[in-house]
Amino acid sequence: MLAKTLRRLIRQGRLTIIRSNGVTEQFGELTAAEPRPDVAVRLKGALTSLKLALHPDLYFGELYVDGALIIERGTLWDLLELLGRNQLEQGSVPGNSVIGPLQAFLGWMRQGASRRAARRHVAHHYDLPHEHYRRFLDADLQYSCAYFADPSFSLEQAQEAKKRHIAAKLLLEPGLRVLDIGCGWGGLALSLAETERVEVVGVTLSREQLTVARKRAKEARLEGRVRFALQDYREIEGPFDRIVSVGMFEHVGTPNYARFFQKIRDLLSADGIALIHSIGRLNGPAVTSAWTRKYIFPGGHIPALSEVAPVIEHAGLVLTDLEILRLHYAETLRHWRERFMRSQRQEGRTCDQRFCRMWEFYLASSELAFRYGGLMVFQAQLAPQLDSVPLTRDYMYEREREGARIGARRRFTSVKKEAQA
Repeated sequence: MLAKTLRRLIRQGRLTIIRSNGVTEQFGELTAAEPRPDVAVRLKGALTSLKLALHPDLYFGELYVDGALIIERGTLWDLLELLGRNQLEQGSVPGNSVIGPLQAFLGWMRQGASRRAARRHVAHHYDLPHEHYRRFLDADLQYSCAYFADPSFSLEQAQEAKKRHIAAKLLLEPGLRVLDIGCGWGGLALSLAETERVEVVGVTLSREQLTVARKRAKEARLEGRVRFALQDYREIEGPFDRIVSVGMFEHVGTPNYARFFQKIRDLLSADGIALIHSIGRLNGPAVTSAWTRKYIFPGGHIPALSEVAPVIEHAGLVLTDLEILRLHYAETLRHWRERFMRSQRQEGRTCDQRFCRMWEFYLASSELAFRYGGLMVFQAQLAPQLDSVPLTRDYMYEREREGARIGARRRFTSVKKEAQA
């Protein structure tokens, strides 16, 4: 079954499979014009081929992490890119398997997360020691899609640009009350409080993130303008002038969309503005990867806009702006993957090899999904009233440019003070 699938799939590049009995098979061909990718994989165990054929969406990652799928020539990224390019060329959907329909149904059933389940799901991923995330994130611990306004940006520059982009869409003014749903380690909330002079309430379900965020607020002497809490969004009381949520909506689940947007509507002041930043699907609704749900984001679901737009309308909110960020997350994940692999090489044997392989697979397969698998990021600007924002989008770019100038002046002043000290 596996050989039949690979023979049909591989048209560009070459994949060599070495089975557990020593039999070698090659799929695809190399050409002078396209000498790469050329990848060789050794499979250990009698059932490995059958597992890959029946349910690649789950077993590909499991077998790699467990050491039953070994890359003998090339890297994991080379293998994933080889598969991704060929799937894109043939218009096939990554992650298809013979049990796909059952997987989709069970995935939908698991999405209706209670508050207790939501806390458990968040803890599974985000309560890892934040030193782990420092291996590959920027210094501000931004764990969401960066904004590469200039392709030459470093990861740090792109994450700063992302925060400016969001702040511009929120039309912030000094003294406004802002709610940050899913505040992570506090980077966005602290930046908005410092640069825009607003009051921010940040909520998270991760105890580890809460501890780090509160410590950062204290160190930055922003405790008077920023408050962090361990709280579910369904328990918050308003009103707020602005609401922002970055990278949290993917954890809400389809059955809870109506309640989420109704809560946004209830929390917003009459002239308020909300900005929801989320991963989305370009090709319509689909089930989240079985491996990702099991090992990385239990209870997660990546929405298509067709699942979201009707719920926004029913909640009485106006979609005042919608922006699609296409390859920005692919570039973000590339930076994260490269940093993680450098960190792994430096740590050597001190790193739990199975854990490191799991995170390597997560980062690499996620990047693949944004390059070849139909994933993107959307930013939806919402308001209760039609005239809450200006008639054109010019204000966003004007505010971003002004934010960049202010940031540059502050960095210059900081460097000058350090030099004088």
